[in-house]
Amino acid sequence: MGAMADAADLRARLRRPFPKRWVQYYLGNPASLGWLLVADAAAFLVGISFYVHSDPSLRDLSALAYPLFGDSPTALALAALSVATLLPHLGRSLDEVPSNRLLALVHTLAFVWLVKYGVWTAIALNLRPGLYVGFTPTLLWEYWGILLTHLFFLLHAAVIPYYGRTSRGALAAALLLLLLNDAFDYGLGLYPPLRYEAGPLLAGITVVLSFLTVGYAYWVFDR
Repeated sequence: MGAMADAADLRARLRRPFPKRWVQYYLGNPASLGWLLVADAAAFLVGISFYVHSDPSLRDLSALAYPLFGDSPTALALAALSVATLLPHLGRSLDEVPSNRLLALVHTLAFVWLVKYGVWTAIALNLRPGLYVGFTPTLLWEYWGILLTHLFFLLHAAVIPYYGRTSRGALAAALLLLLLNDAFDYGLGLYPPLRYEAGPLLAGITVVLSFLTVGYAYWVFDR
């Protein structure tokens, strides 16, 4: 019985890693929720700047392709949209935040995009560390700076299941859209700009991450 209780406790902690009262305070407080939205907006603009000055660039694409090309800014935009749904419910318990099919889709997409591209970035940089690890200001930012900012993606994603719900339809739509994004990235060669050519290994890892991320969302979210 003790082992079963310990396993159940570990599972609960993995699904909800932060004390609920902390998340309730942070997301239920107008000031802290506002600062989170400001942080999302600032990070979104930094990401847009990166993609504007990259090669290929947002300037080379149709506006309809921006969400597929700008993977990290897309994750941040979805995260901000997810958090913004809490604004009408400030002061209420996160357990009482209403849900519907559209909200389930928004929260699910925000979660999977944040998790996938938080993890993908760490993998992509460390597949060729010799091209990124160094002590010049540029390399310090392009390795440690980017890693730390994408760690924020994972922390941001971790709080979404405290107030959001998912559904089978939302999970299916999320997987379909992630795979569409993968086809766009590697079929057209428009994956996030790197210092090296993404070969079959990174493409395969990315597709596997799409399935794993949706599976993780299925496990973490309530329905």
